[in-house]
Amino acid sequence: MHFDPAFFLILPALVLSVVVHECAHGLVALWNGDTTARDRGRLTLNPLPHVDPFGSLLLPAALALFHSPIVLGWAKPVPIQWANLRNPRNDPVKVALAGPVSNLLLAVAFAVVVRLAPSGDAPGRGWTSFLAPLAVMGYAGVVMNCALALFNLIPVPPLDGSWVLMRFLPLRHIIALQQFRLGGIALVAILLSSHRVSHLILEGPLRMAVRACLGLVGAPDGGVEF
Repeated sequence: MHFDPAFFLILPALVLSVVVHECAHGLVALWNGDTTARDRGRLTLNPLPHVDPFGSLLLPAALALFHSPIVLGWAKPVPIQWANLRNPRNDPVKVALAGPVSNLLLAVAFAVVVRLAPSGDAPGRGWTSFLAPLAVMGYAGVVMNCALALFNLIPVPPLDGSWVLMRFLPLRHIIALQQFRLGGIALVAILLSSHRVSHLILEGPLRMAVRACLGLVGAPDGGVEF
């Protein structure tokens, strides 16, 4: 197994992405009446309170070391007391969508990094050559944040998209869907194991989202591989 030094550029981008995702949930919950995330010290960019040993460390490290085209991970979900929200009908949707929206905004920010970073064959030394690897981090950040946003928008519990779906369901269906939370991730994993399904619900939209973010700021897309 060959160790890729790019791991040290990709991992910080991933950590920032999952931490911002969780903080966005907690911040929007705070704006709508629930102080639980703030009270438990989770509204911080310090990654330590958010670390999930498997999702934040082991899984992304393994994917990066084995040269996976997409490196994903997750943090511990921020605690939300849904009963504290002022509008129990609409506020859960706002809280849920805050995470994917934050990732899309981060994807655009990383695209700006790609746009500004000097290319690896740029003339000169010093800061130019030192900053060239930032393009690798930028490309990784765009792909990971678009992937996080799209993955979490899948309308299967416990993913964020399920809250959007439940907004339009009658109570009995919401209760049934909530009971499905434990099997939700397993179902998503099974669906994504099919290349046709994976391309339809994740890979195809991911390509379009990445190219849209890069194109929005005029960044080249030559460094993106799927």
